[in-house]
Amino acid sequence: MAAGKGSSFLLKENSTGTPATVGGMRSTSMSINGEMVDITTKDSNAFISSGNDKARDILQGGGIRSMSLSASGVFTDSSTENLVRGFAFDGAIQNYDLVFSDGSKIAGAFLITSYERAGEYNGEETYSLTLESHNTITYTNA
Repeated sequence: MAAGKGSSFLLKENSTGTPATVGGMRSTSMSINGEMVDITTKDSNAFISSGNDKARDILQGGGIRSMSLSASGVFTDSSTENLVRGFAFDGAIQNYDLVFSDGSKIAGAFLITSYERAGEYNGEETYSLTLESHNTITYTNA
């Protein structure tokens, strides 16, 4: 896989079925989270072949998986930024797309769990937001 441009890693609001990039974005990140279910017993294998300590056994497919997204940028008063701010105020779960530089895409419903605006007297007004997944996430390879 070739290296990709960070400016092509985009968060798009998709509540209407027509994805629109959240304006003024400078930074986008994602993380896939998974809870571990420990099923270690007295019969589990040793951590090292000559030792008595038990190695942890983990249940594959157990636990809860989720995705976190975050984005930040310069507030430009775009219609998409204002729509997203409204979703944050309402606590609304909405559809979003995360588009990678190679054209791959993650789509799903997310809740904005954090929305922040800031501004210094001699600088630009900025925003940042964090979203948490709700239900099934779809990954489409480019």
